[in-house]
Amino acid sequence: MSDNKQLQSPDELLDQFMFYLKLEKNASQHTIHSYQRDILHFAEFMSSQGSNEILLDHITPLVIRSYLAFLKSQQYAKATIMRRIAALRSFFRFLCRENILKENPCNAVRTPKLDKKLPVFLDANEINELIILPDDRPLGLRDKAVLELLYATGVRVSELVGITLQDVDFSGRTIIVTGKGAKQRIVLMGQVAAEMLKSYLYNVRPQLCAASGQYGRQTEIEHSQLFVNKRGGPLTDRSVRRIVEKYVEEMALKKNVSPHTIRHTFATHLLDNGADLRSVQELLGHVNLSTTQLYTHVTTERLKANYRKSHPRA
Repeated sequence: MSDNKQLQSPDELLDQFMFYLKLEKNASQHTIHSYQRDILHFAEFMSSQGSNEILLDHITPLVIRSYLAFLKSQQYAKATIMRRIAALRSFFRFLCRENILKENPCNAVRTPKLDKKLPVFLDANEINELIILPDDRPLGLRDKAVLELLYATGVRVSELVGITLQDVDFSGRTIIVTGKGAKQRIVLMGQVAAEMLKSYLYNVRPQLCAASGQYGRQTEIEHSQLFVNKRGGPLTDRSVRRIVEKYVEEMALKKNVSPHTIRHTFATHLLDNGADLRSVQELLGHVNLSTTQLYTHVTTERLKANYRKSHPRA
C-alpha cells in the first residue's frame, strides 16, 4: 500500500466505494444504501471486537468467518447473511482493485446456501380479475393500464416507472425498458395491453397532467414519464406497489402479492403455454439462464400436482 492510501480513513474509502457503485456500476440508490448499511454493520462488529481498523491487511478469512458466526448466533435469516457477505466481498474486491488490500478475505469463505423458494404467482382467473377491478374513472383507467402492462411485459416495477413516452412504439407493439445496470432491452405487449395503454395515454394522462397554475390558469406539467400520479407528476415505485396492494386487498386474496408477483405470473404463464426458456430469459432481462430456470420448477410442480390428481395409478 502507498503512504497516501494508508492515510485514507475507513469513511473516505467507503465514500469512494459508494461513488464507484454509482458511476461505474450504475447501481440504484436502493442498492447503494443497502451496501453502505451492510458494510457499516461489519464495521460495528469489528468495533465490538476491539478493532476500528476494518480495512487493513489483517482482515483475514478467519475474521470474516467470525462475523459469519456472529450473524448466525443472532439468528439472522440466510438471505440477510448472504447479502451482507456479498456486500463485503464487493467492497474488498474494490479495495483490491485500488491496491489497498492485497487479497479479498471473502474469497476463502463459504457462505450458506439459500433455500430456493418457488415464486408465488397468480393463475389466469386471478390475474384477469385483478386487472378488471379498477373502475372507469381517470385513476382507475390508469391503474388498469399499469396492471395490464405489468402482466403483458413482465417488467420490474422500477422499469415500469422509468418508461418514457419516447420508449413506446404502438406500431410494433414494443417498449424499450431500462433494467439493472442501466441495460436496455425491448419488451413486447399484446393487443389488449396496447389498446389499454393507448386509451390511457390519449384520454387520461392529459387530464392528470393538467395542473392548476397561478391565478387559476391550467398549465400542462411537462415531463416525458409515461405513467403519472393524480397531480401529474411521475409515478413512483412505491405508488405502483400501493396500486397493486389496493386491488389485491379488494380481491381478498390470501397470497402475498406484489408487482414482482405479476412478473412471476408473466413468466410462469409463458412457460406453461409452451414458450422456450431462452425467450423468457430475454423478455425478463435475466443475465443468467439459471435465474429463469427457477420458473421451470414451478411448472414442473404444477404438472406433478395435476398428474397426482388425475392419473388413476398416481
